[in-house]
Amino acid sequence: MSRIATNDQHRENSPYFHGWNAYERNRFHPTQNPQGVIQMGLAENQLCFDLIEKWIRENPNASICTGEGADEFKEIATFQDYHGLKEFRHAVAKFMGKVRGNRVKFDPGRIVMSGRATGANETIMFCLADPGDAFLVPSPYYPAFDRDLRWRTEVQIVPVDCHSSNGFRLTRAAVELAYKKAQESNINVKGLILTNPGRWQFL
Repeated sequence: MSRIATNDQHRENSPYFHGWNAYERNRFHPTQNPQGVIQMGLAENQLCFDLIEKWIRENPNASICTGEGADEFKEIATFQDYHGLKEFRHAVAKFMGKVRGNRVKFDPGRIVMSGRATGANETIMFCLADPGDAFLVPSPYYPAFDRDLRWRTEVQIVPVDCHSSNGFRLTRAAVELAYKKAQESNINVKGLILTNPGRWQFL
């Protein structure tokens, strides 16, 4: 894991989150808990939810919510868990298990959602490698990897040369040769990225 992933600066160790925790433990109520905490640091506008809900019910064809789901929109209209909407992650875990014939169970708590692959790729790089570290990537590879994986992370790509003479098959000898060259150049290799036009994974 990278220094970014293992340091404690990104955790909920800040006055903002301390305030949130105090609010969760002792919420203000005008009659039942007048000495409770009032949350003043929330960057969400919840004052118009009643107006939005009324509009959704009156215009179901113009909104993404049905009349039956009008009162649920509040759950997705505010900031979500950093890992992704809890219900969505549970649904994804269930679907992935179904695809595997229910032979495997997936833990929703270990699933992180991302808007697109590019953002996910970069996030994984930040988590697994420090600036200057490298990944072996069979070449030719998706050309945008040079931007997606390297630009802000400062991670290096070490090509594993594959050739048309064998249909661009990845061989052990090619991987070992690329790894040896990286070692000779004092490059710290963190892993191997296997990719094709539709799939890729970290090893």
